[in-house]
Amino acid sequence: MPRTSVQPLRARATVLAAALAAGALTALTSPPANAAVGEPAGDSSYAYTAHLAIGDNFRACTGALVDRYWVITAASCFAADPAQATGVGGAPKWHTTVTVGRTDLNATNTGVSTEVVDLAARADRDLVMAKLATPVDGITPLRVAGTAPVPSEKLRMPGYGRTKAEWVPNRLHSGAFTLASVRATAVDTTGTDGAAVCKGDTGAPVVRENGGVGELVAVASRSWQGGCLGETETRTGAANSRTDDLAGWVKDLRYSTADVQAGTHVQIIGSDNALYDSVANYATGGWSNSWTPTGNDSLLAVDSVAVGDTVHVYAVLGNHRVYSRDGKVGGRWGTWNEVPGGAVAGDGAQKITAAVRGNTGMVDVEIIGSDGSLYGTTADYNTSTWRPTWDKIGDNRLTAVTSAYFDNATHVFAINEDGKVYTRTGNHTTGSWGTDWLELPGSRPNVTSISATVHGTTIDLSIAGTDTFYSTSGHFDTGHWDQQWTPMDDNRLTILTSTTSDNVVHIYAVNEDKKVYTRDADYNTSLWTAWKAIPGGATGVKAITAASTD
Repeated sequence: MPRTSVQPLRARATVLAAALAAGALTALTSPPANAAVGEPAGDSSYAYTAHLAIGDNFRACTGALVDRYWVITAASCFAADPAQATGVGGAPKWHTTVTVGRTDLNATNTGVSTEVVDLAARADRDLVMAKLATPVDGITPLRVAGTAPVPSEKLRMPGYGRTKAEWVPNRLHSGAFTLASVRATAVDTTGTDGAAVCKGDTGAPVVRENGGVGELVAVASRSWQGGCLGETETRTGAANSRTDDLAGWVKDLRYSTADVQAGTHVQIIGSDNALYDSVANYATGGWSNSWTPTGNDSLLAVDSVAVGDTVHVYAVLGNHRVYSRDGKVGGRWGTWNEVPGGAVAGDGAQKITAAVRGNTGMVDVEIIGSDGSLYGTTADYNTSTWRPTWDKIGDNRLTAVTSAYFDNATHVFAINEDGKVYTRTGNHTTGSWGTDWLELPGSRPNVTSISATVHGTTIDLSIAGTDTFYSTSGHFDTGHWDQQWTPMDDNRLTILTSTTSDNVVHIYAVNEDKKVYTRDADYNTSLWTAWKAIPGGATGVKAITAASTD
């Protein structure tokens, strides 16, 4: 973040090839093949490529890491008769070890090795997702392409299989290929500059490279093996299972294994409108190394809270209705369920906020409807029920909202159409909202985002303006607000959120570069920390929320 200041407080076996009969690629009774004859890969090239050792020197294949828990490869690798790659699913028949990020398989000081515990196969093509026993961190997964390959397109295929000179090279190679034809579920490729696919690389990723960034368009299935050691065939054609039309299927499987860790969960809506999660462990000072996709790709707004060891996420989806999902520490994220009440005010919800009612197990959720007015509902996690309808709180023209709970009341803070900040209180003792909105002292126009969090008897309000980042506080022990907003620095924040732990207010913000940063207001030392980028390289962030299970 460019501008900042610190101020007082705030085994390998082989896989045999397919053969051509009567003008068509046909599998033999032995497993089909594909390994890429080509140049040795550099130490950091194609780090996502996986080597699969299946059984006790029974079979070897290649695959690609597409998620920290998943490798994509050919289903025929796990079939008793690879010529009939059906019925693959569940726990693999043979013990399988996957090694990712190790260019030289003889080396032991690089890469990650783990086991396959489950298989999810396609019935319409030679393709399977292999679930790993432990996640692979520190290696960027290969992105699945969202657009179809086209004839004559130049592609790359990395693999661990046989080469022209070595039976078992134990080293990753890659070759260049040209796409010859596109079929409904497959693409055909031809090796160029002497490249071919050989025994040992079934399941190798077929990669489109654009500006140095790779994306998966297919997975190798069958090959002529022209030029491979021990083969007399000269043709270098291969058939490969398409993946570009399966991005949604791959995403669904990835989301199903996103684990919930203890710590502060910072979640963002990315440039693809999907939800991603990173976890900060303030006890150890560590962050997740990457943003984990946790589900759905049509989110418009999001907020989250923690009730005990469970994180509850509330989101506005593309249909402008509100959905929730839960994630218990040590488990997985649950499915999205629509919050009762349906659409609100015509086109429905636009923005959302949530606040936990202390230790009661209840959460108040408020939304801004398409009419700009505020609506509210409540979840009771003691009985797993929701209020059946959204209650309208007032007629307004709001543009952003946040909330916090203190002393049996939910305090809502909103930006109105005039660009100023106002507050309104829902008193749970009387069961009513305050009669009207009150403008906060020191409020000024051109506010873009706000976030509220409680520490002790104080509500801290973080404010992103078009000119700078501000902070103000409401002191419930003395019954007053700060009379002026304190300018903290001259960053150009667009959206922000905050949490509190151990008397430290943690701010998470998206800067004008659309990346995510964090800083703390440490009330133990009465100092602010400097801004730091959250690891993972998230860009194009559209929304952010945070909840702590600490």
